[in-house]
Amino acid sequence: MKQTAVEWLFEQLWNTPKDKLNWYAILQQAKEIEKEQIVNTFKDAQASHAMGYEIRAEQYYNNLTNK
Repeated sequence: MKQTAVEWLFEQLWNTPKDKLNWYAILQQAKEIEKEQIVNTFKDAQASHAMGYEIRAEQYYNNLTNK
């Protein structure tokens, strides 16, 4: 299963002692992961549409997170 940005963030915060600077850095990393995931999703959607596939958003999300 591919880890989402939220899952990654939770795991990092859970395993890191509470420290504002560390947690802020982790949050920034999570935002970058989220951005990358959104960009990749958009690219995948464009490719699917170009190939004539119509995939429901929820089905796409489920396929993405179950890898």
